[in-house]
Amino acid sequence: QVQLVESGGGLVQAGGSLRLSCAASGRILVINRMGWYRQAPGKQRELVATIVTGGSTNYADSVKGRFTISRDNAKNTVYLQMNSLKPEDTAVYYCNADISGGYGYLNYWGQGTQVTVSS
Repeated sequence: QVQLVESGGGLVQAGGSLRLSCAASGRILVINRMGWYRQAPGKQRELVATIVTGGSTNYADSVKGRFTISRDNAKNTVYLQMNSLKPEDTAVYYCNADISGGYGYLNYWGQGTQVTVSS
């Protein structure tokens, strides 16, 4: 069984910063793509950023230049550094990863961590 556990959410004022972490544990041989998604109240879940094993990244236009995704392959952990936060960044942030335990890749989600940005 594989688990993704997020941490680092909280309440911050506009213009502030937060760093989210997501650690994968369990039967893991290879982790390919890792990413962050978010869901605001009344809205659909949306992509924030992704990173693949080789380090290539992809960002939503709304966070480019403010957020940075990174990963530590030795720790099976992905990070999201969020700077210059805006009230519209308020959402539950979910970690997502494509993980192989030896029999192909499965997609996993974390439980989510709340990020609230006050104006």
